[in-house]
Amino acid sequence: MKSYVKPAAAALLGACTILAFSVAPISAAEGNYSFKVHNTTDETITKLQASPDGKTFSNFDIGKGIKPGETVTLVWDKSTDEGECEHYFKATFKDGEESEAVKFDFCEDDLTLEF
Repeated sequence: MKSYVKPAAAALLGACTILAFSVAPISAAEGNYSFKVHNTTDETITKLQASPDGKTFSNFDIGKGIKPGETVTLVWDKSTDEGECEHYFKATFKDGEESEAVKFDFCEDDLTLEF
């Protein structure tokens, strides 16, 4: 049995397929949990660490660091989506000094951490 698709129907199907693939990544990106970090100090933040219990810390990827006065938006890894809202964060600065660990609620909208 031969199948015949009219040219207009084929064009519509093609457009819908392109639209579906272009919208999917946008929707996935919108579902990520993000927060901002603002460096209020005179030193570059070279390391940012997170911990759900305040005892065992893991590094949070901040690239080459956060310069003085700079505010950056960071996104949680998808593997943390089912985790607790409250985490401890601490920063290490270019001079080696480390901030105290501070507890933040990451379920809060428009959260900005200041160090």
